[in-house]
Amino acid sequence: MAPQITPENAPNPALVLEVLQSYQRTWALKAAIELDLFRAIGESGGDLASIAKQCSASERGTRILCDFLTISGLLTKEAGHYALTPTSATFLDTRSPASLASVATFLANPMLIDTFKELATIVRTGRTVLPGDGSVEPENPVWVQFAESMAPMMGAVAGPMADLVLDGKSGPMRVLDIAAGHGLFGITVAQKNPQARIVGLDWAAVLQVAKRNAEKAGVQERYELLPGSAFDVPFGGPYDAVLLTNFLHHFDHPANVSLLKKVHTALKPGGVAATLEFVPNDDRVSPPQAAGFALTMLGSTPSGDAYTLKELTAMYEEAGFHGVTGHPIPMSPQTVVLGRA
Repeated sequence: MAPQITPENAPNPALVLEVLQSYQRTWALKAAIELDLFRAIGESGGDLASIAKQCSASERGTRILCDFLTISGLLTKEAGHYALTPTSATFLDTRSPASLASVATFLANPMLIDTFKELATIVRTGRTVLPGDGSVEPENPVWVQFAESMAPMMGAVAGPMADLVLDGKSGPMRVLDIAAGHGLFGITVAQKNPQARIVGLDWAAVLQVAKRNAEKAGVQERYELLPGSAFDVPFGGPYDAVLLTNFLHHFDHPANVSLLKKVHTALKPGGVAATLEFVPNDDRVSPPQAAGFALTMLGSTPSGDAYTLKELTAMYEEAGFHGVTGHPIPMSPQTVVLGRA
């Protein structure tokens, strides 16, 4: 039966064109970040000539880019002068402590973006066109770039996750941080609990980034490095908590259950396994960011996905965990899933 047409769902060719040209929004923002445009606007009076001069750019190019970013909601324009919005002032002006400008380096990485030119092939085969294990190929240098550029985005999530893991407890504890990357999740636990010792597990080159961040945070004496694959390296232990941040979505159900069983064995009785994930609702189309992340996994991995809380709970329980709960992080598309050994 054909759907009933209402004013809200009337045929709209503009939507088709908007989706087809949405790549322009990606590259417009990346260009603005490369030009340090948002800082230039924040420091200037917002007049075109001053902005262009600070960006070492043409006035024509600067005007068109600023107009496009205004249309996109990242700038405002009044009487020919441009200004930052609260969002761009907070997250895109490089003078801001909360600036996310560096994340463009990773999110616009050609390895991750170019695969989507072959999306029809990927859909037909059900796996990435990247060679081997795709983005999770052993020692893939893209994860060094991830560790170096994505820390600002993850920093805002690390605090709430650490609070959930610690649950008000203090005193001596050992924490294993799997796929540590920049190390901020384990480092934040160490900062909140001065008696916590962290073991960061990741590829050796990636762990050098975590090591530098531990030194900056002043917790290097309580931060150990465990290089290698989470599936192969002995974890040691026992641990009070194990962190699995932005990791399970790269793999299928059997692989995740196998890893979670290994985690369960490494935990003390009553220890907690804390997973950070993009968790869509059961309809798999909401909320938009969490649900849409599945396409990222389709494009970059052989079998990864965005898993619902029911699916993650089933993995946890199959691995021997109990009391599995989901905790959405405020102002974030991600959820912390906790399970007890």
